[in-house]
Amino acid sequence: MEDNYFYKNFRRRVSKFGLDNITDFLIKRVRKLNKKKKIGFLILILVCLFYLFYFSAPAFNFSNTGLVFTINDGSSVKKISQDLKQVGLIRSPLFFNLFVKTVGGEKKVKAGKYLFERSQNLFGVVWRIIEGEQGFDPIKLSIPEGASVYEISLLAEQKIEGFDKDKFLELSGDSEGYLFPDTYFLPPDVTPETLFTAMRENFDKRIEPLLDNIKKFGKSLDEVVIMASILEEEARTMETRQIVSGILWSRIGIDMPLQVDATFLYINGKNTYELTLADLQDDSSLYNTYTHKGLPIGPITNPGLDAIWATINPTESNYLYYLSDKSGNMYYAKTFEEHKLNKSKYLHTY
Repeated sequence: MEDNYFYKNFRRRVSKFGLDNITDFLIKRVRKLNKKKKIGFLILILVCLFYLFYFSAPAFNFSNTGLVFTINDGSSVKKISQDLKQVGLIRSPLFFNLFVKTVGGEKKVKAGKYLFERSQNLFGVVWRIIEGEQGFDPIKLSIPEGASVYEISLLAEQKIEGFDKDKFLELSGDSEGYLFPDTYFLPPDVTPETLFTAMRENFDKRIEPLLDNIKKFGKSLDEVVIMASILEEEARTMETRQIVSGILWSRIGIDMPLQVDATFLYINGKNTYELTLADLQDDSSLYNTYTHKGLPIGPITNPGLDAIWATINPTESNYLYYLSDKSGNMYYAKTFEEHKLNKSKYLHTY
């Protein structure tokens, strides 16, 4: 009776660790042993448990001021365990290796800087590096809709200490238009590669629900992104963007140049009020929509969802011309003569 009570109590305690099957197997084997062997087996179990709890407990020589531990890309679990032992974060590299392999393996260890403000047991240390819980307050990086790759690089450089702006530009050079403008929460040691990947993957995730609509609209994703990047600069509200979208698609439909000023911000940094006749007539850049018909060769900004939606949901109208004053108010015209009158009235220039 007392023997059965011991086994039930033992099984109840061990089951908390999810080892029911192993426990049942051991109990069955122990029941078959004589009393002397049972004692020996239990002593062995106790010794194993002692070593397990001893080597998984927080290390003795952890710094009271805390420390930052760095895991480099490509570091092996063996190397990480030795470094953790050396800085006083764990007691046993062997137990660390075994536990990492048990819960996921070497490929699940995430590189980065980890802040340990206090000592933790082995299981806590392993869980953090498997889950990438670095312990730092994340950096909040807000990328506005319509920011270019270059503008994104400047924002990141200002916000992230030591950020390599030139490396980010090198990585992002062919991805203008496909880095999604959003608020990102990033680790302090974020690299250009990490930021680029996060923004590119975010674009793919956000655009996926719209792919059927884009297909029905009859334009390629590249065409839609290019037009949306223009709308980000040419209009401010959903209503005006949809109207301008209709106007610009109509111009393409009748083989009329788009004649949008926004592309010059991308070419030479000039806005509508700074452009000269020489700028408009310069055909050296394929982004000049005055001298080259159709869409420019690529996006000029990284558009948000509103601009993309307006691109594939244009408002049909009889307008072929539009302009906005310095306050952002839009004025439309059906003919070039009407457009010139609007320019005279609202921009005070011909």
